[in-house]
Amino acid sequence: MTLMGPPGSCDISISTGPCPGGVGISCASVFVNIFPQRRRRLGPFCSTRRVPVHFIFVLLDTSLSSSDHLSSGLERYKDLQKYFRRRLKDAYHRFSNIPDYSVVSGHHHLYFTEEDGIYRMDKKQSHLEPEQVLNLRQISGELEKTGLENNKRKQRFQWTVQRIRLSPRERHLAASLKCTHTEELRCVVVWLERRRFLPLDPQHVTLTLEKVFSFEWATDEVLFYTTLEGLRSSAVFRLDLTSSGSRITSVFEEMQPDVFVEVALTRDRQILTINCNSRTSSEVLLSDIATSNLEPFVVQPRQLNLLYYVEHWRSRLIILANTGLGQEYQVVQAPVSEPSMDSWVSLFAPEPGTTIKDMDVVGDHCVLVARTPVSELALIVVPLIHPKNTYIVQLPSWACAIKTKKPGLADQQNMLEFLISSPVHPPVPYCLHPENGLLLSGTGDGSSPENQADYITTRLEACSQDGTFVPVTLFHTVPVEHLRQAPLLVHVYGAYGRDLNMEFYPEKKVMLEQGWALAYCHVRGGGERGLSWHRQACVGGKQRGVEDLQACLHHLFSLGVSSPSLTALTACSAGAVPVGALCNRHPLLMRAVTLQAPFLDVLGTIEDHSLPLTLEDRDEWGDPVGNPEHRHIITSYCPLHNITPQHYPSMLLTAYSGDNVVPLAGILKYTEQLKKAVHTHFSMKPKSECKPAPNIALNIQPGANHLGPEDFELMLEEEALELAFLYMELGLDPPRPQRKRRR
Repeated sequence: MTLMGPPGSCDISISTGPCPGGVGISCASVFVNIFPQRRRRLGPFCSTRRVPVHFIFVLLDTSLSSSDHLSSGLERYKDLQKYFRRRLKDAYHRFSNIPDYSVVSGHHHLYFTEEDGIYRMDKKQSHLEPEQVLNLRQISGELEKTGLENNKRKQRFQWTVQRIRLSPRERHLAASLKCTHTEELRCVVVWLERRRFLPLDPQHVTLTLEKVFSFEWATDEVLFYTTLEGLRSSAVFRLDLTSSGSRITSVFEEMQPDVFVEVALTRDRQILTINCNSRTSSEVLLSDIATSNLEPFVVQPRQLNLLYYVEHWRSRLIILANTGLGQEYQVVQAPVSEPSMDSWVSLFAPEPGTTIKDMDVVGDHCVLVARTPVSELALIVVPLIHPKNTYIVQLPSWACAIKTKKPGLADQQNMLEFLISSPVHPPVPYCLHPENGLLLSGTGDGSSPENQADYITTRLEACSQDGTFVPVTLFHTVPVEHLRQAPLLVHVYGAYGRDLNMEFYPEKKVMLEQGWALAYCHVRGGGERGLSWHRQACVGGKQRGVEDLQACLHHLFSLGVSSPSLTALTACSAGAVPVGALCNRHPLLMRAVTLQAPFLDVLGTIEDHSLPLTLEDRDEWGDPVGNPEHRHIITSYCPLHNITPQHYPSMLLTAYSGDNVVPLAGILKYTEQLKKAVHTHFSMKPKSECKPAPNIALNIQPGANHLGPEDFELMLEEEALELAFLYMELGLDPPRPQRKRRR
């Protein structure tokens, strides 16, 4: 079950939900040989998928990007960047066979993506060549016609496959595509049936729908979908495919401007849900696919501070709602015929300190992904017939991220397939049989493909200024007491109730292999310890996230983990707020900082009504226009508005010129003021007292993708630049491969 949210939905969902389709860890597993894609899940509308997307390049004639001349301070890293690019490419090749759920299983075929489109393979005749279902060159045809006659710089465009959905009897396929740089969304519908002995025509697309965000098949002829206008999704449409053509009708329109709408199917495919979520409320509408009447009806009308998500079991609804102790999540049930809150009956409430992160209904069991009081992941299995027989399934202690599989049309419904991983552990497939508690690993012994005995996962707690204990996850290769000379990279986020991203990234594993220690600080404002963890650092409590980060650094140093001169901080999007605030208050706690798509001008952004997310973000940051107290609080920590002449750490800021989530203007203003402050500080100091001046580097890339580049080569360039920056600014010698001995 995917717990989605409003604009910024990736910031406020309480967990990563299931991915679209795929195969699991049975003997029929398919591990796709493709590069894992780096994905920053810190901005709006990100897919819940970890799977790579594939693309086709199209050249467009464009003039020189106006952002090119704004990038600065990058030349000194170029040589080392080339070296790390080679190292990272080798690392991605090493992990090109890691399992994912990118393959979609139908009744008769397996569907997968390649560079030029979507293919399928017959399950019974796997020896046959795969046949193409969708040719991406056809989708790119309009772009290819663009003139290429002059010598201006050409900009590459890519169409990436985002999601694939099969109709119930596998008669149609719907696939969503995204155009990188422009962020254009499109959904194509392909007819899959063919005449006997005739192959599919991959050029034939039944229908193309523009700006489609979410979509699900109700029947083989009916597709429900939502559209994305700017950064808002508010309307649901119904596509009917008939023998004479197609018909599109409006089903639902949300009038509240801060509510984000998406459609989804329950795991058993019996109910279609229309999920209307803001950051403070939920409203779900249902369409019963099992009946001929698809008219949606409301489960529970919207109510302030009530959040809920719906699954289906037999004739009942299984609901995850924040009606538990302290407004935390618990599981309740209600009849489909009487779904309102008056009929909700509690099924399961977690013990204090345990937080529910996600929910699936698997056969006759409700399976919950939970985080324990010691910050480890576990599965809680609630038998729906006998809920008193609830039991806990322990996962490996190193597990930090979990992704459940959305079952295909022909997959078994009575088992849960999922992947667990950590930033340095590649995904490992597991299968849970809830009826007997049997947990099977795709690797036999539950280990990751690489030997993880060399990696140590240590879970710590740092005492913050108000006495709150803040979780820290530390990855290292030698005992903690031997980490004094190790370089340390500290990760933080702390906003929108979003857990810090701890999925696997090859570059993190490379750093660990080279002796780095990696720390993940789960500061308040995130969701690691439940909804209250987020509420404590909203609006007036934002200072707590900064204090928590400072406490985490002090605690690591006190344990003998690295030192300020060997420490760097990294953050994306809203995670830049606590980092930027700490740099203003205690700049000597770190030597370097890397920020991607950083949110640094909180005050200027939230008081600008013309920006698309201002209204929704007031629940997170406050209202500086209508509330003087909120303005005072924001001004007290806003990174841009608290820059002062002092010795700042070196900083690499990466931004995207067309980013609609974090305006480029705020990043440019921050960079300019920071450089002025550094210059002023050093101009006031006698030369004899001056330490080397920090380097403030600005890397502005074209495109509108707040999540970073999806193009593999561009992604490598960006990651290699960050590594080159870290090594140079921390004064580290780059690792060199061992020379082979001559015989």
